[in-house]
Amino acid sequence: MGFTNKTAFSCSIKDKAAYRKITDAFKKQRKGATVADIAAQTALPLNKIRELVPVAADEYSGRLEVTESGEILYSFPQGFTSKYRGFRAGLRRFTSKALEGIKIAGALAFKVWIMVMLVGYFALFMLIALAALAVSVVSNSSSSDNRSEGRGGGGLFLAGSIFDLIIRIWFYSELTKAVDRSFNGRYYTGRNSRPKGKPLYKAIFSFVFGDGDPNGDWTAKEKQGVIAYIQANQGVISLPEYMVLTGSTPTEAEQGLSACCVEFGGLPEVTEEGTLVYRFDDLLLRADRRDRSFGGSSPLKRLKQFSSNPKKMNLWFSLINGVNLIFGGYFLFNALSTGPITTPEQFKAASYLYKITYALSQVVVDNPLPLILVGLGVVPLIFSLLFWFIPSLRYFLTKQENETIKQENLRKIGYNAMWSKPQGITLQDLNADRPECQPKNLSAAQNQVIKEMGSYSIPEVGLDTGGNPVYTFPELEREKQALRTYRASINPEASSLGSTVFDSNA
Repeated sequence: MGFTNKTAFSCSIKDKAAYRKITDAFKKQRKGATVADIAAQTALPLNKIRELVPVAADEYSGRLEVTESGEILYSFPQGFTSKYRGFRAGLRRFTSKALEGIKIAGALAFKVWIMVMLVGYFALFMLIALAALAVSVVSNSSSSDNRSEGRGGGGLFLAGSIFDLIIRIWFYSELTKAVDRSFNGRYYTGRNSRPKGKPLYKAIFSFVFGDGDPNGDWTAKEKQGVIAYIQANQGVISLPEYMVLTGSTPTEAEQGLSACCVEFGGLPEVTEEGTLVYRFDDLLLRADRRDRSFGGSSPLKRLKQFSSNPKKMNLWFSLINGVNLIFGGYFLFNALSTGPITTPEQFKAASYLYKITYALSQVVVDNPLPLILVGLGVVPLIFSLLFWFIPSLRYFLTKQENETIKQENLRKIGYNAMWSKPQGITLQDLNADRPECQPKNLSAAQNQVIKEMGSYSIPEVGLDTGGNPVYTFPELEREKQALRTYRASINPEASSLGSTVFDSNA
């Protein structure tokens, strides 16, 4: 193939993500695939594919078939076992997998750490409170004439009872039911074993950071949709069609199509009727002729969820964090205001829970002040503040992002309605029952969609029998007819690969 061991690996390492996409795309192909076929699956630029496909063919002993059109079909009949088996190649693969494993382990450790901080500090503070309660009971039983201490012990007993009730109800019942959806009353629905629900660390992480973007890698998916539409329509697309597919404004659509021309070898052309079209002949040189455009429709973005947890579960997380915040603030305040306790007078003057905690901590360290100040004060206080601040900020950002998603989805619905039926469009035609297509101010959003399309094709406005405005786009109608004529003039055989004239396996 003309590639050395060093060249192949250095090339793949430079753009490892793109190289992996290309090899994954080939794994899905039972027969040979061209550069255009791989572009349709990966949405990678043609130049990038042309650069990396020969590398994959060299590394995995690919089969090359040259067709009469001069296009090359790549296939991998021997599978995807790399021919580079030396120590250096093995070390590279091992290092790559090890780094991926470390990344996964690090993410898991971070999620577990958040759980340990939340639940661990809550349990620790409950133990401290119960220990203080126990000391109070022992002290009261040995000194019954100490009325003030008795009253203090009664207050701590009430607080301890409340904390004990929270532990019993929440940890044993509510959390279990929230995490394990299969819990039904006193019994589990499984016959032999208790079915597993969402792990607690995932539930806590979902509350703080959410569950990821449901529209991840949307740019690549959108490009795949555009490529599929181009391939299903004689390699031609117009600006309104691109707007329908992507929900872009006319200005954004011009920029997007210009970028597509650079990445996928497109050229703008003007039809005899004066309509501007974009032609992508290179994308038609494909072996897989299936239509993946779904009739020109485009998927809608999904709204982001704040959290996949039940609301009741998130409420309990907030309450638990509130307890940690109160205790952390209490210990930080007393550590700064009271400081070390070295004399009987300081011991009597200090607040009850602080002096009991100070005395118990002296069993572990000689000077408990830094431990209480940092371990029981600063750390849980900062963690609790962040535990509330991050979800609160994310909640407002999610609402804003969802409004943007709704507007983009409404554009797709509206542009599709205007392109499908340029004659006689009303605002009702831009309605959608789906919540992901309904911005907060629906009427204003619908008018905005009409104005955006009007900046490309000026509409004629009339009134229906009810006095509602009706919009007509005669230029869009003429452009649709010009596109039909232009596409009909393209010979499909011009993009035919033809028979194989050279086979590397022959």
